[in-house]
Amino acid sequence: MPESVGVRQAQAQRTRNGVLEAAAAVFVEQGVQAPVRDIAERAGVGVGTIYRNFPTRADLVTAVYRHQIDACAALAPRLLDESSSPFTALTLWTDAFVDFLVTKHGLGAALGSGDPGLENLHALMLDTLVPACATLLDACATEGGMRPGVSAYRLMRAIGNLCITGPDYGQSDAKHMVALLLAGCRDTG
Repeated sequence: MPESVGVRQAQAQRTRNGVLEAAAAVFVEQGVQAPVRDIAERAGVGVGTIYRNFPTRADLVTAVYRHQIDACAALAPRLLDESSSPFTALTLWTDAFVDFLVTKHGLGAALGSGDPGLENLHALMLDTLVPACATLLDACATEGGMRPGVSAYRLMRAIGNLCITGPDYGQSDAKHMVALLLAGCRDTG
């Protein structure tokens, strides 16, 4: 009996993860106000399955971004272990952070929507990603490769501002500007 419970729980988790992946892809294409039926179709589930797992749109949006925020945070220590230098790890991590920010169509509007279910999303992002960035900056400072006074919060805020895209300014432009920002933060002296 316990084994079948474990199988059901694993299947439920796979379904939930599939819905989160599908929702993330649909949000990139259509924004966070995309029809739930489009997400259900992409996930290969019924609309009812989505509402059973995420009773409100705010629940779904929060779960998608929480999942992606956690993945971005988990990337920092892995990159520190795998990269040739802390600055390389920081550069690779900021590339992933830029991808996260630029592809979140409608997230800014959702955060400013006044929906009480989304109030904690910005704080979650800061509480999770600022420490990840700080770990990378501390490693850079220890190596002597970072100008003094560069804080994780300010760097991430600057990156966020550089990632506001528009008709004549896209993801590649944002990546280029963030690369220039990081070059300016590097202590070459």
